[in-house]
Amino acid sequence: MHPISSTLIQWYKINKRDLPWRNTTDPYKIWLSEIILQQTQVIQGLSYYIKFVEHFPTVKDLANAPEDLVMRLWQGLGYYSRARNLHAAAKYIVHEHNGLFPKTYEEIRKLKGVGDYTAAAVASFAFQLPRAVVDGNVYRVLSRLFDCHTLINSSQGKKEFQAIADELLHIKKPDVHNSAIMEFGALFCKPQNPRCDECPLQAYCLSFQNQTVSLLPVKNNTLKVKTRFFNYIILNDKDSVYITKRTEKDIWQNLYEFYLIESLKPLDLEIVLANENLKKITKAFVFKKETKVSKHILSHQHIHAVFYELDVEGKITDKRFKKVKRTELTSYGFSRLIKKYLELAG
Repeated sequence: MHPISSTLIQWYKINKRDLPWRNTTDPYKIWLSEIILQQTQVIQGLSYYIKFVEHFPTVKDLANAPEDLVMRLWQGLGYYSRARNLHAAAKYIVHEHNGLFPKTYEEIRKLKGVGDYTAAAVASFAFQLPRAVVDGNVYRVLSRLFDCHTLINSSQGKKEFQAIADELLHIKKPDVHNSAIMEFGALFCKPQNPRCDECPLQAYCLSFQNQTVSLLPVKNNTLKVKTRFFNYIILNDKDSVYITKRTEKDIWQNLYEFYLIESLKPLDLEIVLANENLKKITKAFVFKKETKVSKHILSHQHIHAVFYELDVEGKITDKRFKKVKRTELTSYGFSRLIKKYLELAG
């Protein structure tokens, strides 16, 4: 056993958080937690995990669930492709594996939405297979321990850090080791204000000795942010409203929304109401009010949204739209942006 692994495991036994997916070896529940925690902090993901387990206690339950229900339960968690992939993978397990969760790293890796990290996590936590996990927390811990300045989001960096992680892995206790190093990164070796002065790994930490802790890990930030302008048209019909599903391969795919006019710049009210496509949907309407919502920030997009409420006269026959009671809107999955609007609108 590597002394770093031994120290981490001892630290973990004393300091680990009591989380429900750590109290099971059910691969389905472990996989579910890993998908939910991608791009999501534990404090936010925990309630979603509990909700999904309550609604879908087995992978068969998830596979047989209506997509709208899966998306509605995911509402507010973001990165909605995770929910679609989760649902697709559950169906694959039921149809191709007779409902039995695959037991090898290679088979787990084939599931839609599962990458190297998630496959290693499920393989080690559920089946105690000797696979070292490398997530954001692990990258940070390893880069500091070994004062490694290789870009963590480069192909060379991925190979380098995976090799280091494999070398440190406790072969007989891969599940505990993996949990320990990730927990250590989350609670101790944090991005900002790491607890170096009381760190049990201080004697092994080269970046602490070289005073480079704050410089690590190194990542190439090449993300370009796109600005979009969304003009939502709320088509009211007495106590009902028309909604439509986003089916294009874009943000919030398969979630519901109101009629959307996207523009390259902010639009005046007169231009919105004169939109030709809007006139094709409803020939007669009365403008009620305009509501501006603050900028909605995603990891790669900034969305400026304005909501316009109209009372329509006559029935809308466009098959893209579904008429629902306002009191029933909570039964549908919407983006956090629209959910925020609905909360403001009461």
